[in-house]
Amino acid sequence: MTRPPLPPFDAPSARAKVRAAENAWNGRDPAQVALAYTPDSEWRNRAEFLTGRAAIEAFLTRKWAKELWAFTGDRIAVRFAYEWHDDSGTWFRAYGNENWEFAPDGLMRRRIASINDLPIAAADRKFHWPLGPRPDDHPGLSDLGL
Repeated sequence: MTRPPLPPFDAPSARAKVRAAENAWNGRDPAQVALAYTPDSEWRNRAEFLTGRAAIEAFLTRKWAKELWAFTGDRIAVRFAYEWHDDSGTWFRAYGNENWEFAPDGLMRRRIASINDLPIAAADRKFHWPLGPRPDDHPGLSDLGL
């Protein structure tokens, strides 16, 4: 199985890879998203360290939601923001950066995430589309001042 575009990345292929990841994550299907990672993929997410697709899928099942920052060879760095609420209805905006490393088949081999959550009022939310991919005409992070 391969996941084009494949490394080494150039600007258009890196953007396409980031958008495909964003669209997959916005679909919120943990099993589908986990297929983008190598079976032995390693993640660092806040204070959690995960290894393997099963652990990734379990993590994504528990907790959900990129603009291209930099790329070279088999690596892409992204920055992102997403909004979520806890079980009490308190809204947060998560800001972060991720470093991705890809195997030759285009599957992600390694993900290192650095994420910060900021409590926000529901009225301050900036992302208002139904579950699924971000609409093509929706502003990106820079357009939103993020």
